[in-house]
Amino acid sequence: MFGVGLPELMVIIVVAVVVFGPDRLPEFARQAGRLVRQVRQFTQAARDDIRAELGPEFAEFEITDLDPRRAVRKYIQDVWDENDDDEPQRAGQRPLADNELPPYDSDAT
Repeated sequence: MFGVGLPELMVIIVVAVVVFGPDRLPEFARQAGRLVRQVRQFTQAARDDIRAELGPEFAEFEITDLDPRRAVRKYIQDVWDENDDDEPQRAGQRPLADNELPPYDSDAT
């Protein structure tokens, strides 16, 4: 979590006990827990507001999608995964049947 290992966490705890004292440390831990909960609620509310404003096509939106690298990677992957068969046909055109010759316009040649 945040690149902090067990030894670093132990040093942080020891420094916190020395700086705040064992009497006030539980109160600071409660305040830190409240702060983390409030930040989590704020980010969830922001995500929900963004989803509501963008509409139903962005129902799977996540805050991490705002990272430009992830956004580009996601949309490139979406396009990559699409089948070429799903291309819309042009108006008035259809695929040729088996053994069917393409149309020939003698005035165009």
